[in-house]
Amino acid sequence: MNATSVGALLLCRADPSSVRPPVRLLRERQLLVRAGAEWSVLVPEGRPWREGGDPIDGVLTGWASAVSVATSRPVLALWWDGDRAGFTLASGFRRPVGYVWLADGTPVGEDEAMRTFAARLGLDPVLDVQDLEPLTLPDPESDARARLLGLIAVLARTGLALPPGLTPGASTDRLRITAATVGAEVVEWAGWRDAVRGELHAAEEGFDHWLREPKGRGYAIGVVQIAIGVPLAIWGLRRRSPGWIAAGAVLVVNGAVSRRPR
Repeated sequence: MNATSVGALLLCRADPSSVRPPVRLLRERQLLVRAGAEWSVLVPEGRPWREGGDPIDGVLTGWASAVSVATSRPVLALWWDGDRAGFTLASGFRRPVGYVWLADGTPVGEDEAMRTFAARLGLDPVLDVQDLEPLTLPDPESDARARLLGLIAVLARTGLALPPGLTPGASTDRLRITAATVGAEVVEWAGWRDAVRGELHAAEEGFDHWLREPKGRGYAIGVVQIAIGVPLAIWGLRRRSPGWIAAGAVLVVNGAVSRRPR
């Protein structure tokens, strides 16, 4: 990787039909394609870090959290630039967990984060964790890209199968060209009316298991989502953080859907 190979992938442990509605709320053009039986992958356009100068890891954390909350499924953000590479795993309302390597592969994360990562994805606590542990140890022959590839190799046991060419280390433009050649669909912002309509339709289809809970519980969850989403969006606006603004917006919209009469 070099200074020009800045890029990111969002790996969602959910079907593309579940991922599509909340991704529209991110207000960022994304390419969406299936990545195995239980996974989808998103390739963002990258405007916040390419044009706005926002930190790529912060933006990806906000986006991953937003999509995870909306789908009730884990979302893994992979990112890299000329100096570092890393990942962030979002799992609903729980605090995101992540790990970082310098460009030469030097680990700068906490070992406990890798174990928490494995537990939240339901990986094998013995075999998979044994294969993840070397990623946290010094290795002069493994740069940051090799570390991310090692992570993906472990996730392949969960059914993750990235389309050919969608691998860490490539530039955003290269990733998007590759995604287009394998038939990825474009998911983009179409205004609040269409976004909310998409969320309501998804709820009718039953993609969000929260909506299958008893009515009282669903209402309570909706109230909590709105209560968290509004201040989170305001905080994102103050920090000028597109990722956290999107996370707040997704919470508010999903909260409104959960509270609506049925």
